[in-house]
Amino acid sequence: MPTVATEVGLHRGVPAALPAQAPAREDTAALPVVRVRVWDLPTRLFHWLLAAGVGGLVLSGRAGGAWIDWHARLGSLVLALLLFRLVWGVFGGRWSRFASFLPTPSRLRRYLAGGAKPDDEAGHSPLGGLSVLAMLGLLLAQVATGMVSDDGGGFTGPLNAQVSAAVAEAATRLHKDYGQWLLLGLVLLHVAAILFYRVVRKRRLLQAMLDGDKRLAPDRLVAASRDDTGSRTAAGVVFAVSLAAVLLVVGL
Repeated sequence: MPTVATEVGLHRGVPAALPAQAPAREDTAALPVVRVRVWDLPTRLFHWLLAAGVGGLVLSGRAGGAWIDWHARLGSLVLALLLFRLVWGVFGGRWSRFASFLPTPSRLRRYLAGGAKPDDEAGHSPLGGLSVLAMLGLLLAQVATGMVSDDGGGFTGPLNAQVSAAVAEAATRLHKDYGQWLLLGLVLLHVAAILFYRVVRKRRLLQAMLDGDKRLAPDRLVAASRDDTGSRTAAGVVFAVSLAAVLLVVGL
């Protein structure tokens, strides 16, 4: 039976193993990503319906003629969607709330310096938040100017009689000229950002807006958004009230 001295001699020069209480640091990059519900179903439906509505507005506005009636109807739908989003930005899923992506100076500094926290990028990034707020504001302005405009070619907004001729003229010019070009610029910027994230940063933003889940590394996990029957029912009620309010105002 070997003595203690013999055991020491046998193991002399052999590196000691790591103690059980101090294991090697785990490489989180090698672990599988975790799916976290970030975009609830109401937010996803809003996104795609708004995209379709804006596309329809552009096409019907360009076509003119009998299509202008559809332009007005789509404008009412887009306004209802925007009103819904304003409410959902306060009461919706965690990452759909404005508070989660408001581009505060501290968030912008961290993001631009490459030190963004998981919460800074879970939903919209600070720069993405700026884009979202700009898009919502411009679309609201486009709908508002369209409702009081008069293009002199057969279309008169449903609220045109509530404003002076000078206001209607200015609104028409903003709606047909500056507004549409600003909107086109924001849309192109949005598409460019999606391509940048896909090609350069290897992140599929569109996939998350389709199935609601983001694929996050284990060390970048965040709390999930609520997305259940109760929240979806509440969203349906909010949209129904928003649509009813718009139809009441425009008289459709």
